[in-house]
Amino acid sequence: MAKRSNRYKQAAEQIDRSKLYSVADALGVMKETPGAKFDESVELAINLGVDPKHADQMVRGAVVLPHGTGGDVRVLVFAKGDKEKEARDAGADHVGAEDLAAKIQKENWLEFDRVIATPDMMGVVGRLGKVLGPRGLMPNPKLGTVTQDVARAVSEQKAGKVEFRVDKNGIVHCAVGKKSFELSALLGNTAAVMEAIKKAKPSASKGIYVRKVVISSTMGPGLRIDPNSALTLDAA
Repeated sequence: MAKRSNRYKQAAEQIDRSKLYSVADALGVMKETPGAKFDESVELAINLGVDPKHADQMVRGAVVLPHGTGGDVRVLVFAKGDKEKEARDAGADHVGAEDLAAKIQKENWLEFDRVIATPDMMGVVGRLGKVLGPRGLMPNPKLGTVTQDVARAVSEQKAGKVEFRVDKNGIVHCAVGKKSFELSALLGNTAAVMEAIKKAKPSASKGIYVRKVVISSTMGPGLRIDPNSALTLDAA
């Protein structure tokens, strides 16, 4: 087991491991714990009653956080012609076609956080699967990143759109902001994520869908949340 820092131990002492917190209480306690030297991210870990080995129980989606992510999202768009101009006007950081694909392949260039493509560019983008896929950057029509409406897609990514996907253990990890955020902003973002998780419930999922919810900062201990508190939280 990794050796814990004194700061982590101090934070853990402020947490009741036997307690199921409400979302508001958990976030309040987390914000009061000793912090790292940087603005830590706040992340939800949600255990779901699904078996990801079955395709009909896969949980995947995207949601725009109403209060943003707290970070600067660098957006790359594969587009040509009018769509290239549309992407630039919307604030995309990088726009191109075969030239960008070649730069990624030959130079291992990865100065971006999100990738959007128009449908006609997927032949080019598809050749980057081995590079973009493992990093979770491959455009996907179900997530709104393969689209003709590139202006909207860019705006959503810049505004704080996050993607989520259940892992092999049935857990979804999703960031909901920064530790420096106001409590109301973290509550609003958490509510938006939980609502998206509910909407993504597969019809093949039986029994209890949301089994366990834990919230933590990047360098801090986790706080267990009452699933009912998370599921009934109103977005703000």
